[in-house]
This record gives sequence, C-alpha cells and structure tokens, in this order.
Amino acid sequence: MSTYQSQYPDVPYDPLYKAFFEEFYQVSDNPSAHEEYAQYFVPDTPLVMGQKKCVGHQDIIALRHVMWSAVEQRRHSPLKVFPFGPNSNEFMLYGTVDYVMKTGESCSKDWAARAVLNKEDGKVRFSFYQVYLDTAPSPK
Repeated sequence: MSTYQSQYPDVPYDPLYKAFFEEFYQVSDNPSAHEEYAQYFVPDTPLVMGQKKCVGHQDIIALRHVMWSAVEQRRHSPLKVFPFGPNSNEFMLYGTVDYVMKTGESCSKDWAARAVLNKEDGKVRFSFYQVYLDTAPSPK
C-alpha cells in the first residue's frame, strides 16, 4: 500500500492516472532522482512551480536541482485529487508537503496543482503541470 495514496471523488477515472500520481510524488521526494523525475513529463511539457516556469526535460532537471539546493528531505502528501469530469485527463490536486532544510529547520506547506495528463501506448506523463505553493518564508 502506497503512502502516497489520495482520496478521489466518486467519478470514473483511469486507474493508470491514480498509479501515476502515487509514483510521481514518491519520485518527487527522492533528492537524487532528477532524470527519473523529468521522465514523468512529455518532452515539451510546461512546468510551472510557484513563480518559476520551465519547458522541457533539461529545464525541468535544472529546476529540480534548484528546488533541492536548500532541502535535505521532503515528503508530499497528495490528500485529494479531483478529476475535471468523468474519465477526464485533467485534474486539480490538493496536498501538503513537509520539508527538512539543510539548516535543520523544518516546515510544512499546503499546495495545489493543475495537471493535464497524456496517455500514449499505456504510459502516462504530464503534458502540463502547475503547482501553486506559498513561497514566502515560514514564520518563526
């Protein structure tokens, strides 16, 4: 049983999408899986992370290096996933992420995301992914 499981509304959706999200957030929390993380995106996917936007695998890998530069550990909890409608490939997500910084400090933040998935030859990848996350420093 995955610790990355989410709640879904009572709407039909492709079970491959559920498995995709569980695997993606597990890889996302691995600090050394930069190349593997990029493979979850169609090669020309726009990725918007807060105020940063990049397109394509090389830019995604570069962004990941920056995202991990001050972070020792992180743990996503994708709490709820909302398909746009029956059998949709578009989703809104809500969750939390817990960080342990390289300074030893820790914090937790809420996040939301919009995801459009592409399924080709049984393989699911993002064709668009935008994360909404408060990037302001946490209050002390």
